[in-house]
Amino acid sequence: MSVHYQRHGDIGVIQIANPPVNALGQAVRSGLVNALKEGIADTDAKALVVLADGRTFIAGADIREFGKPPQAPLLPDVITHLEACPKPLIAALHGTALGGGLEVALGCHYRIALAGTRVGLPEVKLGLLPGAGGTQRLPRLVSVERALEMITSGRFVEAEEALEAGIIDAISDAKTPLEAGLAAAQEVLAGTQTPRITGQLPAPAADSQAITKTLEHLNQQSPELFSPFRIVEAIQACVDAESLEAGLRRERELFLACMDSPQRAGLIHLFFAARSPHLVPDVEKASAFKHVALIGEHPLFERLQKAAQKAGISLTSTPDEATELCLLAPNAPRDSGKACPVIALEEIGAGSDSACSKDSALSLIIAENGHIAELINVSAEPLIQQRAALTLKALRLNIVVSQQKSMLRAMHAAIQQAPTSERQSALEQLSVNMAKQGFCYRESDLDLLAVEAFGYPRHLGGPHRQATLSTAAQDV
Repeated sequence: MSVHYQRHGDIGVIQIANPPVNALGQAVRSGLVNALKEGIADTDAKALVVLADGRTFIAGADIREFGKPPQAPLLPDVITHLEACPKPLIAALHGTALGGGLEVALGCHYRIALAGTRVGLPEVKLGLLPGAGGTQRLPRLVSVERALEMITSGRFVEAEEALEAGIIDAISDAKTPLEAGLAAAQEVLAGTQTPRITGQLPAPAADSQAITKTLEHLNQQSPELFSPFRIVEAIQACVDAESLEAGLRRERELFLACMDSPQRAGLIHLFFAARSPHLVPDVEKASAFKHVALIGEHPLFERLQKAAQKAGISLTSTPDEATELCLLAPNAPRDSGKACPVIALEEIGAGSDSACSKDSALSLIIAENGHIAELINVSAEPLIQQRAALTLKALRLNIVVSQQKSMLRAMHAAIQQAPTSERQSALEQLSVNMAKQGFCYRESDLDLLAVEAFGYPRHLGGPHRQATLSTAAQDV
């Protein structure tokens, strides 16, 4: 079961268990409704607590359901049930409460969070808006101006700011969500803490200045995007609607418009592309190297050093008997003196693409902006490339694995050669050619590299996806 109910004394506890991040899939949604009914029917339970197992509260919707026919109960209906609970309903938050997770918390009557909890409504990053009351309940708690800033940016809010803003009611020093939730429930029952039913709070005061300022900012920064402007409309509806229910209906209309937008599909394509670009196909049971030598000097090495201790990886400046992997700076001697896998570190715009094939079985190409890197397998065993990629990822480097030839270098060259107005189409043509030649393990890796390293418009989903869509449209 994804959700179960259990009573602790006179407090009923609704516990979500849907690892790894307690996403709000259909089983969780229906489980919440059933557990809530059980808690309401439990005459010995004077208050109810909603919490989650594992390292986080609900980290959002189940993105695998996007684009598929909706399955009842829909999240807005679940939250309506929560908010209508006749008993005090406390949300005990920890880790992150994001997207639908925060909307569930806003539907509860009191919110307590463990220290270090972060909350947010980041749907805009997927071309969406909060579709289960976030644009209607959050402004009632924090004002139009703050809700606009939070939701159009999609940023995460630390617990201290969430408390100051009124999103949560208290921060607990308890060690577990259960301890925090039970203690908060007892305080509510004792009358020392007062629950608030968010949907019954008055609509926020109109703030035409904040609306105008936000629209000006969006028109300057991202005029081509669809969902941020719909977010503004939804928050304006929170002010203008005659009731919460009317505002929720308008929010739903705008949410469905975003769901139908090509931008939503492009952004979700990139979301999935970013989940596993470091995985080499058909390699199983690989593990990171634990002893790595960083030979020579490079700014990247400082970043890796900072992450090494937490990752449990030992870094040295010279190879020794324990060394399992060597990473060579661009000007370091190519002979490491150690019979272990060697990665040659190279930079975009320096040297030729053939350098990596001459000097090492693996080459690491760093994007100019440092946001992402490409680990190319020139002649190594797939298992070695996978272990090296896992090592670099453990050291907090965003890695895309590839083979034979650098996709980053080819993209950089295409951009340098094309006029500014034609760079986007140059990347699209190049990505199709590189995919045909088999340099990428997954076509989505081309999209991820182009967006993260070269600023290809994120909402289009990447050059290969865009080129494929254009070809498909021509064939129709």
